[in-house]
Amino acid sequence: MAKRVRELVDVDRLTESLHGSFHLIVSVNGRTRVQGSLAGFRRVYHARLGDVPLVADRADALACMTAADIDEEALAVRVVCGAALPPPVSEQSMWVGVRAVPPDHYVAQEHHSARETRWWHPPAPDVPLENGALLVREALLAGTADRHPTHGRLSSDLSGGMDSTSLCFLAARSTSDLLTFRWAEAEAGNDDSSFAAHAAQSLPHAEHLVVPQSDLPDIFADHDSEADIEQPYLFSRTLARTRYSAQLLARHGARWHLAGHGADELFYKFPGYLHHLLRRHPVTAVRHLRAHRALSRWPLAATAGELLRSSSITRWWHDQADGITNAALPTRFPPLEWGFVPLRAPEWVSEEAVSATRAVLSRTAQTAQPLAPDRGQHQFLHALRSSGPAYAQLARVYAEAGVQLHVPYLDDRTVEAALSVRLHEPITPWQYKPLLAASMRGIVPYKILGRQTKGEFSEDVRVGLRRHLPAMLRMFDDSALADRGLINVDVLQRTLLAPQPDSSRHLALERLVGCETWLRGVTTMKSRRSADVRVPAW
Repeated sequence: MAKRVRELVDVDRLTESLHGSFHLIVSVNGRTRVQGSLAGFRRVYHARLGDVPLVADRADALACMTAADIDEEALAVRVVCGAALPPPVSEQSMWVGVRAVPPDHYVAQEHHSARETRWWHPPAPDVPLENGALLVREALLAGTADRHPTHGRLSSDLSGGMDSTSLCFLAARSTSDLLTFRWAEAEAGNDDSSFAAHAAQSLPHAEHLVVPQSDLPDIFADHDSEADIEQPYLFSRTLARTRYSAQLLARHGARWHLAGHGADELFYKFPGYLHHLLRRHPVTAVRHLRAHRALSRWPLAATAGELLRSSSITRWWHDQADGITNAALPTRFPPLEWGFVPLRAPEWVSEEAVSATRAVLSRTAQTAQPLAPDRGQHQFLHALRSSGPAYAQLARVYAEAGVQLHVPYLDDRTVEAALSVRLHEPITPWQYKPLLAASMRGIVPYKILGRQTKGEFSEDVRVGLRRHLPAMLRMFDDSALADRGLINVDVLQRTLLAPQPDSSRHLALERLVGCETWLRGVTTMKSRRSADVRVPAW
């Protein structure tokens, strides 16, 4: 393969032949090209130390090497917008002078310069579903073939859902001692257990490990624990459970673990495709639209307004800056815009945080470009690139226990294969994840592929909040975010102690906890670094 590379641009063709998830580093005639993965699971960052350009897969590593300060605007926009923040803002580094390379770009180093170049564009979505299913099948087979560690064993999540169950059956094709793993359900109406049991019966040579609820840490347990200091951790409410699970898998001999993360982002029915479909195939679009409205109960007027409005992504970002303090839209509002939901500041953020956020969003509007020409593809890439870096942090939690996390749905070839399919076929409102189901036909039992339900986990959250909300509120009595003038602790406590009409504030609380623990961790790290001064012995 290397013999075919004469210039850095030749790496484009080389990349197309590689399966799996990886960083790619190629040196050609004194020039070096470094790139990560399309979904952001493998990130690339660069910075400068004097005249020397540095490249790494961790922003915090470069921050430590260059003594970089926290980017105050980047922190403010995360506190205000939480997980709703779309790319490119969600992909920016938290450190001054440390630049994140967009996932569809590479960074080239030559002498004392570092330059970013776009190398990937999404494929045209013109492949029929059946043909696309074969492409997805081939990519997943290649991404899971012979996935077995040199020492120890392979494990895989088996929740009973289509995503993780498919990986179990793919892994079982080449693994004789597979270990499957799942958490037992707290919700009586959750039917994951029956589907997981059916799958386990079809995997007789695997060992099946089920952790009862009584053994699991609560949701929001160890809420004041940090994950790492690269960026705020998105999954703070399940951090204790993740650490427990990784340690348990390690005790059972697992060294590599397959997880179904990324499948929702890759195969979910994001409705942005209706814009293009309505203008190209109006009859088909109306059929889809009626079904979406019936299932999701979108208001007719709001839906028609969103579909008929052809605003640019520039206009969308300006709208977010202008409306950041507006009231939240109804929960049934159709997610047809460039972002899934309008960005709204929670009640507890400060005016200073809102002002900084407006500045960032307004600047973004001046340079923002769609991630794909079609709004439907843009929404898929938005979801993938928003979640990929968070799953990379999740993988580090597993790595602490000695377990390497693999997420085959985020492999580049899998992403390309799924994005190449005609958008209205895999996003049909009449079937659950039809593209994944068609790709796994003959590998996964029909009962799993035909499942139309999804597990319910609100009971876990309800119990965890009841037990740990007082401790979380006490943590904010000495808030690092409040010390920086980003939140109002009194408003936060009043808001969270009031009756909650839905779970939106709980999700906002999870993101806020991630920002708080991140800032505390960074402050501790900087204090240690300042105290650990060494005088070189010349």
